[in-house]
Amino acid sequence: MGIRAQGNPIASFLDVWSNTGLDAVSPEPEVYIEATGGIISDWVDPSPGNVYRTHIFTSSGSFAISALSNTYPANVEYLVVAGGGGAGGTSGGSGLWHGGGGAGGARTNLSGHPAAAPATTFPVSVATYPVTVGGGGNGMGESGNANGVNGANSVLTHPNSPETITATGGGGGGVFNAAGNPGGSGGGDGGYHPGGPGGAGNTPPVSPPQGNAGGVGDPANPGGHGGGGGGWGQAGNNPAFGYGGDGLQCFIAGPPTASPIGDSGYFAGGGGGTFPTVDVPNSGGEGGGGDCGPASIGGHGQFGTGGGGGAAGATSALRGGNGGPGIVAVRYQIGSITATAKATGGAISYYGGKTIHTFTSSGTFATGPTWSPVSVEYIVIAGGGAANNEDLGGAGGAGGYLTGTTPIGAHPVSTTIQVGAGGNTSYNDSVNAGNGGPSYFGSPITATGGGGGAAKGGDPTGNPGGSGGGGDYGPAPGGSGVGGQGNDGGDGAGPPSASGGGGGAGGAGGNGQASPKVGGAGGIGVQAPATFRDSNSSVGTPGPGPSAYWFAGGGGGCTDGPGTGGTGGYGGGGDGGYHPGGHGTAGTQNTGGGGGATDQAAGAGVNGNGGSGIVIVAYPT
Repeated sequence: MGIRAQGNPIASFLDVWSNTGLDAVSPEPEVYIEATGGIISDWVDPSPGNVYRTHIFTSSGSFAISALSNTYPANVEYLVVAGGGGAGGTSGGSGLWHGGGGAGGARTNLSGHPAAAPATTFPVSVATYPVTVGGGGNGMGESGNANGVNGANSVLTHPNSPETITATGGGGGGVFNAAGNPGGSGGGDGGYHPGGPGGAGNTPPVSPPQGNAGGVGDPANPGGHGGGGGGWGQAGNNPAFGYGGDGLQCFIAGPPTASPIGDSGYFAGGGGGTFPTVDVPNSGGEGGGGDCGPASIGGHGQFGTGGGGGAAGATSALRGGNGGPGIVAVRYQIGSITATAKATGGAISYYGGKTIHTFTSSGTFATGPTWSPVSVEYIVIAGGGAANNEDLGGAGGAGGYLTGTTPIGAHPVSTTIQVGAGGNTSYNDSVNAGNGGPSYFGSPITATGGGGGAAKGGDPTGNPGGSGGGGDYGPAPGGSGVGGQGNDGGDGAGPPSASGGGGGAGGAGGNGQASPKVGGAGGIGVQAPATFRDSNSSVGTPGPGPSAYWFAGGGGGCTDGPGTGGTGGYGGGGDGGYHPGGHGTAGTQNTGGGGGATDQAAGAGVNGNGGSGIVIVAYPT
């Protein structure tokens, strides 16, 4: 049972807590599970004074236990949320409507949670538990009429297979005149056909249910509506037609007043369906569901919630929103104490005499009563640019990378944090892929989103950004990196043969190569400063040799026939593909990595999106 008690346990506990930034009262011996993986959040439940550690996975990895506690049970609590489904869409025409994407299935054994089975446990031992975090499904419609793509499953794997926890991806929303797809929660019905159902939820069935059915669309024409996607807490179309079903709250990574994950602690909301004549804000369900509209593209499901994608507005129906990626969190108790943190915001951990706040989504860094003026260290990384996935499109550039120090004065001080989303793939050879969103630690410290990959019929030059996007064939140049936050994208090679790689924070994107055909490599990223390399945490990605904690790598370019796709840059850049059938990959979430390109992937549901950014702040404990 792996007991860890070293020397005098009370003295050891005092020493540990004196190095955590928590002002301790009435300490008790600290003998607890030792584990690595994910982003670490150490926090105190203020009512009973229990101290918890949560491992948060926004991308796939491993939860590895090296020792067990003799003080607390050899069980952990979990939240497993799959990727949300994308919304349906058509390639053009007003007056058409579509179903919202269903939320990813969500499962938990958190004590007292309304969706947790009574006395459900997840027994653990000294072992490694693989974690799979499902991506959101793509919204459809830019290059054809189709239901949205289902989200991918999320899995917390147990060596004893019956105890493995699988949450099923959300069902894609229905296209005009088609039913929604089944899934963890079902996609909304596209409408305009008699009795058209929403997709079934809780598919395959588990107990308690992991989700609900999508809503039914209106069979009437004109003036109909699409069904809302189902959510963890309710079916689509509640409380009125077109609304996505709400998710449920789950405070597994922090107290209710300061949850560092989810949509105010909510997860797995359904996407909003098309409304008759208007785009409707707030039609996505609580828990990250995307809204209907605006204009020609539906709202995307929120990152790290499993929310379903929202449908495009009926006034200009086109592409549905993408589903939000899922999340996996594992928590266990590490002590019991009355404590107050020096500051709040993000997931809080302690390493090397520093207190570290990690923001995987937007929030606020706010000082507490025990704060003293000090210079804090930071990393601010914007969202990566996406790849163009149609006819030798360029790869996405990495999000801008900033690191340094800044003073934070006497309490009270509140600093707004924004974490930029990854750019969205384009399946249109006349439309460059989207740039990533900016990230900032207060407005003066702003990282620029990565540049999107070029399209042959639009601007064949890659977009400028934190790092520039790759160029299309032509040959055409890559986009420029801006503001010293990254590097240029690589050039495409012509006649049609290979596209350029996206720039990375540590190096330029590679040029495409015509003979032999090789897509441009993504530019290398950079390794985080030593302050942020906590051995218990798996922020960033592996890098050269045995190193880790790399960010902001560029995406790899693609080729137009048998050949070799460009390798994504260290730091989360997606790999490039080749035609036919060699699909590129998206940038890694919370790294700012650029998306890898795929040649001629229209309608295939291939995801070349950029990876979302991250903001990390550290100060002396």
